[in-house]
Amino acid sequence: MVIAVLADIVGSRKLDDRTAAQRVLDDTIAQVEADLPLAAHPLTPTVGDEQQGVYHDLEDAMTSLLMIQLRLPDGIGFRFGIGVGEVRPVASVHGELADGPGWYAARTAIETVHAREGRAVPRTRTWIVGAPGQDEVMESTIAASNAYLLVRDELVGAMNERERRLSYGRLVGRSQHELAIEEGISQPSVSKALRNAGTAAILEGLNALRGESA
Repeated sequence: MVIAVLADIVGSRKLDDRTAAQRVLDDTIAQVEADLPLAAHPLTPTVGDEQQGVYHDLEDAMTSLLMIQLRLPDGIGFRFGIGVGEVRPVASVHGELADGPGWYAARTAIETVHAREGRAVPRTRTWIVGAPGQDEVMESTIAASNAYLLVRDELVGAMNERERRLSYGRLVGRSQHELAIEEGISQPSVSKALRNAGTAAILEGLNALRGESA
């Protein structure tokens, strides 16, 4: 199984400095990969405001994309379309082109994110679509994962920048004491911020999808 990911920049046309924003995105992706390398091919800019990446499995993709969401500063964000299915290169005089049902599924997924944003769930940022031919286990996994992602995106979208930084720190294994020192606040303040942000639910939900005990 291979996981294809398409990402586009939220509100890219409204950014005051598109070049500076791209630098932030590139630096964020690089830092996420340094902290927890999960991508087979990390997200890389392709054309316009779009990026493409490939992951070995669905859980790795969801973990890495969450880390990117948490690490980005206010005012800069991604939408993610996750496609489950085969991906293959197509030879071209311009180099290899990405093709295959996994990419078609990722395109459908990101179109779903756009559609949901315009309706009752404006904080939706991530969706998964399986290419035709998935077995019942994968279909069930995708359905459960999408239910988790709807709630996860809502919680992350409601966080302030500090809450996202603290949540990122906990995801990569930093203690509350370490985070308190980094932020210049008390450990009880860190604990309160994480509790108010719903960080434990996000991380334990991710563990459940990965089949890991809390």
